[in-house]
Amino acid sequence: MEIGALIREYGYWAIFFVNMFEGETIVLLAGAAAHFGYLEMPWVLASGLAGCVAGDQLWYFLGRWWGPRIISLRRSWQERAERVHRYLHRHQNLLIFSFRFYYGLRAVTPFAIGSARVPELRFFVLNFASAVLWTVLFSFAGYFLGEATETVVAERSYVPYAVGATVLAALAALVVMWRRRSKTPP
Repeated sequence: MEIGALIREYGYWAIFFVNMFEGETIVLLAGAAAHFGYLEMPWVLASGLAGCVAGDQLWYFLGRWWGPRIISLRRSWQERAERVHRYLHRHQNLLIFSFRFYYGLRAVTPFAIGSARVPELRFFVLNFASAVLWTVLFSFAGYFLGEATETVVAERSYVPYAVGATVLAALAALVVMWRRRSKTPP
């Protein structure tokens, strides 16, 4: 089976399930797949939103039911949860609405919010509104990146610049990761 047929057959399910745990990459790729005609944008948005909300609600309820017990198992989790709880106490609505826009906080924050006993309806409403905005932004970013990629590939004169920009971006990401790891205490 060719890749295009696989994307058309299982793409929306893949978006839903992968987006429950990690979202940016799959939603960007899904937006690009919509640009290239493998998927339809309304269904990309629907499956992306459904996976996003379902995953966050799952982490929220796990935190609500078992959060304090699970957090107490590891000191690093306790420190992170305490930091989230302090910020949550001061800026509850802002944190719930914005956590998904901070890389690396997607799973731990709803878990910590649930363990802090934030009311279910408040979390759901703010989480849903944020998920709508996030899904639309990332899906259409992928769509327009697909369009830009098509332009770069069609115009062969841009290929060396695109490759160079990709290599520089990858190197910059590696440097940032290396610096973060070197600053993390053992």
